[in-house]
Amino acid sequence: MQALTFVLACILNCQLVLCTTQQTCDSLIYCQGDLLDTVQRARIFDDSKTFVDMRQINPSTTTLKNFKKLKQETKNNPTKENIRKFVNNNFVLEGELEPWTPPDYKNKPAFLKLIKDEKVKNFTQNLIGIWPTLGRKVRQDVIDNPDRHSFISVPNGFIIPGGRYREIYYWDSYWIIKGLLICEMKSTARGMLENLLSLVKRYGFVANGSRVYYLNRSQPPLLTLMVSLYIDATNDLKWLRTNVQVLDRELSWWLANRTVSVVKNGVNYTLAHYGCRSGTPRPESYYEDLETCRVFHQQSKQEECYKDIKSAAESGWDFSSRWMFDSKGDANGNLSDTQTRRVIPVDLNAFLCKAFEELSIFYLKVGHTSKVIQWKEKAEEWRKSILMVLYNSEDGIWYDYDVILSRPRKIFYPSNLAPLWTESYDPTINGGEEYGSRAAKYLKDQGVKEYKGGIPASLTQTGEQWDFPNAWPPLQEIVILGLLNTHDRDARLLAENFGMRWIRANIKGYQESGKMFEKYDSVNPGQYGNGGEYPVQTGYGWSNGIALSLINIYYTKKNLSREDTGVKLDL
Repeated sequence: MQALTFVLACILNCQLVLCTTQQTCDSLIYCQGDLLDTVQRARIFDDSKTFVDMRQINPSTTTLKNFKKLKQETKNNPTKENIRKFVNNNFVLEGELEPWTPPDYKNKPAFLKLIKDEKVKNFTQNLIGIWPTLGRKVRQDVIDNPDRHSFISVPNGFIIPGGRYREIYYWDSYWIIKGLLICEMKSTARGMLENLLSLVKRYGFVANGSRVYYLNRSQPPLLTLMVSLYIDATNDLKWLRTNVQVLDRELSWWLANRTVSVVKNGVNYTLAHYGCRSGTPRPESYYEDLETCRVFHQQSKQEECYKDIKSAAESGWDFSSRWMFDSKGDANGNLSDTQTRRVIPVDLNAFLCKAFEELSIFYLKVGHTSKVIQWKEKAEEWRKSILMVLYNSEDGIWYDYDVILSRPRKIFYPSNLAPLWTESYDPTINGGEEYGSRAAKYLKDQGVKEYKGGIPASLTQTGEQWDFPNAWPPLQEIVILGLLNTHDRDARLLAENFGMRWIRANIKGYQESGKMFEKYDSVNPGQYGNGGEYPVQTGYGWSNGIALSLINIYYTKKNLSREDTGVKLDL
């Protein structure tokens, strides 16, 4: 009966939900169908995400019956006020989560005492105090009545990013967990890992976030690296032994679903790209996607547009000139020119290479020899492919690769340095020093050092949030720790310059607003970033975690690159 209902819905609404393509998920409330289309087109909320985060007052069957009645009573032409009344009578924006204070929360973790700078120490104390305000756990109603919610239930309490992001997000969790571990909150970190692992057990991969409307895409694959943070902090091998095969399953999903063959100089290489296969609007940005893709008049072209938009969302960089192509293949245009799937991203492949390597180490720790060899070989394969396809020896940096034009995208993005962060380069070359030296020169040549508010996401101003002048916290750490990893003197000095500058900007912004933001302005230190589909959000999980990480590196111990070289930092 359920299958018949789905087929009928497609027949009746084919022009609305594009039934020729894979759907977002099977929910006729939150992912596809006439009800979603009607409500989101009416624009009764400023943010499309508001509606798909609402709880149904009744079971879905009743909600659908009530909607059918509305359509009949209005002769299939309900007014905006009719739709608003229907939503108010059938949905409510509450009931999914409740406040949760992590039981292992410490107001004064040990590392706080090691900070000598009083201004930095006070700021750090404020950051630590934010964790309980972001703590949430799932209400029983989500467990008892999953049909009434878009939220996917998870077993443990967790830390949300903040603002409109009231659920778990995949790559955000890496830096949240890192911050929690610095604050000695090991059980909270473990609980967050188990939440993500529960998604893999249920669906075979980690969705973009813990909502059913995210089940068509993932996000940067950092779960194995998160587990590495936890194991380094706890050496909990019993827990690792229980969960290592779940990590194996997630990475196997990426290999099975997100890899492509790349031919360069007559040689075939396998690398990964972001590649969502669902060609419908994102439910949480439904109206926005309709507007973006309406420039295409053929249904097949619209479906391709939706796939590329969703793939950009899968990248975490939603949205950016990084995924835009004009007729010449250059990074120009607007959101309608997004062609994410033709890009082989540097950072994605660096993340996977490191994950393969870490999984091999995990199997070694638990004594599974054949798996050690399997994943070590996969890491070596990926390392070679990254070198041969993505590294540009002329510029001394890695570039995204355009598979359509078979050429590198020679444009500055902080993600160009991701292989330094993951150490996915040839280890026989001076232990990384040459890569670090050349990367430092590249950054200086690009003028990146001149931006006092942080490293910008790009040098192209499109109005999208992952472009200039916005500076995103994860990109700061990827560049800073990447340079630091190389042990090259110039690279390490530049890393310290960037790291301490970022903390000073964060402090300035916090003193002026009393808030931490998801993104900042690279030109004006401490000011929040702008652009994109929604107003800047506060909280903010990954911003807090990255600030704690850099404070732990640069303000809690003697820094040899600064104090022993006599070089004055440009802060």
